[in-house]
Amino acid sequence: MQKTRTTPATPPQVLVFAASDPTCGAGIQADILTLASLGCHPLTALTAVTVQDTTGVSSLQPLSAELLEQQARAVLEDMPVAAFKIGLLGSVENVLAVAEIVSDYPDIPLIFDPVLASGRGDELSGEEIIAAMREMLLPQTTIITPNAPEARRLAESDEDENEPSLDVCAARLIEMGAQYVLITGTHENTPLVVNTLYNDQGVLRHDRWERLPGSYHGSGCTLASAIAGCIAGGASIEEAVRDAQDYTWQALDKGFRAGMGQFIPDRMFWAREDSEEQEKDKGDAPA
Repeated sequence: MQKTRTTPATPPQVLVFAASDPTCGAGIQADILTLASLGCHPLTALTAVTVQDTTGVSSLQPLSAELLEQQARAVLEDMPVAAFKIGLLGSVENVLAVAEIVSDYPDIPLIFDPVLASGRGDELSGEEIIAAMREMLLPQTTIITPNAPEARRLAESDEDENEPSLDVCAARLIEMGAQYVLITGTHENTPLVVNTLYNDQGVLRHDRWERLPGSYHGSGCTLASAIAGCIAGGASIEEAVRDAQDYTWQALDKGFRAGMGQFIPDRMFWAREDSEEQEKDKGDAPA
């Protein structure tokens, strides 16, 4: 008798717009690892190619907006997408192309990680790109996940005013159109890392995490992709933010130094933990 094959359920599919990172520490490779680790099927539209290692970015070459759009449209016409995740876009033209694409799918949640600089501080998004993000992407954003310096740049503070508080920055980003803002405290000088989620009513939650030693490559990509994966799996915004932070902290805690620069989060930490437990169980088993 021939066995009838049962078609397994399709995992949630998340379309990522991001740049390539040869180290797989950040960028589209980090998004793929994170989404796969959380049980999603990642789909990708490459925005740029970078030359970088774990110490920093030495070159950034955006792809043409036409090629970016062709990648995304081909996937979207073929496969159902449960969430969009946006990372580094690389050019004003690419910001406009992505904004036009996602505008055709207003019911799909959009998770926006505004990559403005590398972990070392290399400039990756100039003022023209940032202005285009404010005007074209923020009004379509479900949740944006800037760190504190990114939040201050995006909030468009006047040169004459004092540095705005993060609460003020979040309020401005929501006025610009974002439904939720999660500002991460990794760059603040505080004993604990404090991440704060806002909506138009104000602060929804503060989450405090142990500040780990060292510097990490791709922590922001990991967090935003984890939020996208959780939302794609059916979680509410608050549930997704809570669970994604927990996942990201564990990935950072298990991070490894693959090169001479920053640590890389271990997005598959749970698989190695399972292997270690199995080896321990074998060692404990009676002869």
